[in-house]
Amino acid sequence: MAPLVAVAGRTASAGKVSRDAATFAGQRYLDAILRAGGEPVVITPRDLTSDAAKEVMSTFDALLLMGGPDVDPALYGHEPHPRTYGVNALQDHFEMALLHAALLLEKPVLAVCRGIQLVNVALGGTLCQHIDDESNIAHKPINFPDGEEFAVHSVRIAEGSHVHRVIGVNEIDVASFHHQAIDALGEGLTAVAWSSDGFIEAAEHNTSWLLAVQWHPEDTAAHDPYAQALYDAVVGAVKSPSIAQRNVRVITSPKG
Repeated sequence: MAPLVAVAGRTASAGKVSRDAATFAGQRYLDAILRAGGEPVVITPRDLTSDAAKEVMSTFDALLLMGGPDVDPALYGHEPHPRTYGVNALQDHFEMALLHAALLLEKPVLAVCRGIQLVNVALGGTLCQHIDDESNIAHKPINFPDGEEFAVHSVRIAEGSHVHRVIGVNEIDVASFHHQAIDALGEGLTAVAWSSDGFIEAAEHNTSWLLAVQWHPEDTAAHDPYAQALYDAVVGAVKSPSIAQRNVRVITSPKG
């Protein structure tokens, strides 16, 4: 049986096609999991106690946290920036509950874009709420939805890290669409990849199987083996739990 990957879903408003609110996940995420040999299952956002979240995650083999709107700045003690958008407290707490349950149950976790930010906040870290004024490269497309779907820039990956072993190279071009980034790292996380302007582009947990990337590998995974490798890894960790046994070399990089 294919490993079951819980995908923390989103809620869309009712419209002409669906007369009621609908729970969804982006097809590219689901396709990447399917290509990896997993079976994605979208979980409806809702209030979850710790026990309820553990019960949910006990049914699944792994967890995927997708990209999306901004995490509530109140969760890391900041006032909202004027450009912070889409805050949804229920969504934040729902995803955090699933994350903590997955870590307690030792389930592999892959976190993408908003996902890395959510993980960082859940583990006590903080975010830079709007990086455009601090960066000399494009982290998101210009004039979206017109033009390109994502920006492309290079990312440097620390040798010896789990992400490096998964992807197999120490520098790649990535699909990027974000305006926030990790500031102070959460407890138990190690930064393992950086953009040329010094922002953290990937982090991993020091004791749990958790890989988190700031870019969108699903956007190019259908034709880019380096992107698909991350989805292959989270499904592969279920099939071969020994993959999770690793030693992470702690590497830091100053901004700029």
